[in-house]
Amino acid sequence: MSSAFVKENDAQHLNEVGPTYGALLLYLRRENGGVPVLETKTYYSEKYKRDVFEMSDGLTYAKNDNDKWYIILDI
Repeated sequence: MSSAFVKENDAQHLNEVGPTYGALLLYLRRENGGVPVLETKTYYSEKYKRDVFEMSDGLTYAKNDNDKWYIILDI
């Protein structure tokens, strides 16, 4: 089924994605219309005290203390 037919209430939010890196990649691909989003850089951030993932969509992602994905806005 095309994502164009997904009801608004059925959309998944980033903080609902499973805690694995693979789950993040799958979510980002769906959000990007089926085009893969690739990792451009991964490193440990002293500022955030966690691993961060810079991706080809221009955003940087990390997991919070509750293992939920979020976007880091001020790298």
